[in-house]
Amino acid sequence: MEFELLKKLVSIRSPFGEEGEISRFIASFLEEHGFRVELLPVEGFGDDVIVYLPGKGHTVVLNGHMDTVNLSKGWTRNPWGELDGDRFYGLGSADMKAGLAAIMAAFIEIAELPRRERPNIIFTAVSDEEGYSRGTWRLIESGKLSDADIVLVAEPTNEKLMLGARGRFVIQVEAFGRKAHAARPEFGINAVEELGKLVGNLSRIRFKRHRKLGTGSYCTLHIEGTADGLSVPDYAKAIIDRHVVVGEDWEKVRGELLKLAERLDLKVELKIERFPRPTPEMLPYTVRENDRFVNLFKKVRGSLFGRGLEITYGRSVGDFNYFGTYLGKPTIVYGPIGGNWHSADEWVSVESLRRVKKVYVEYLKALA
Repeated sequence: MEFELLKKLVSIRSPFGEEGEISRFIASFLEEHGFRVELLPVEGFGDDVIVYLPGKGHTVVLNGHMDTVNLSKGWTRNPWGELDGDRFYGLGSADMKAGLAAIMAAFIEIAELPRRERPNIIFTAVSDEEGYSRGTWRLIESGKLSDADIVLVAEPTNEKLMLGARGRFVIQVEAFGRKAHAARPEFGINAVEELGKLVGNLSRIRFKRHRKLGTGSYCTLHIEGTADGLSVPDYAKAIIDRHVVVGEDWEKVRGELLKLAERLDLKVELKIERFPRPTPEMLPYTVRENDRFVNLFKKVRGSLFGRGLEITYGRSVGDFNYFGTYLGKPTIVYGPIGGNWHSADEWVSVESLRRVKKVYVEYLKALA
């Protein structure tokens, strides 16, 4: 079932902001299998799909996102689905329609068991993960996951178990200089040049090191400045990415930029703010490697495949950050092997998809 579901999901175009069709398909598919489906509207995006399955013991949230990035140039395979050996190519095949197909198939299979042999499950398929995570934030904000004990996110991890991820701030830095004739630049303060000094020296900032997440990072995403004719530009703006680890917050990030500006003796006035977004920042999180839910997952997977399970931590952000911080529940991420995420000829391993789905089923049984 999982491979047929993957083919269908990939065939449906669903860039973030246009998830309506895939949301309707998932809802109707689950309804056809006897589930009572709840749709949670996400303004301007496809509805989140929620299904509750009662069981006994723990309550687990199964989560996957329905959206993809937009189609890029350079594809040599059919972006709406093409099988070649073990590789299934398609936009969103790895990130994360394979994971979504796996949790859908596992959910349907586990529902056939007697209630006493399965945990309480909340299936969730959400919108806008690739944008601002509006779907997951709407889900958390609604309070519908308040009974959850653990969250399992089916993002692609190459069959490694991800137990946390760095967080992220997007920073807007504005520089205000002084205008003058460009033939006499010494009478002005060049906002473009001064801001350029700041972004050109971000590597001088020392980062906090976290035992699991490593260190944070800086990356300038955009810089612009403007001049009025033959004038010294008195305004410039930069958008900067700052990935953070546990123990780093907004005040620390803002403070280190101001300290760098002071060390560089910048002449401009700086305004440093968080770049506006419709949802909260994604904060870093970790799950203890000896957490009871983690130990159970290791045991289940080991019983199936007998080889060591590699533990990993995310370099970037996703819906899992919201579950791990704002929902505050142990959030583990496990998904199939694939490649070329967000780029041409994205693919996923079909055999890996089947293995991952089997792990999900056995883990859900164990949670009961």
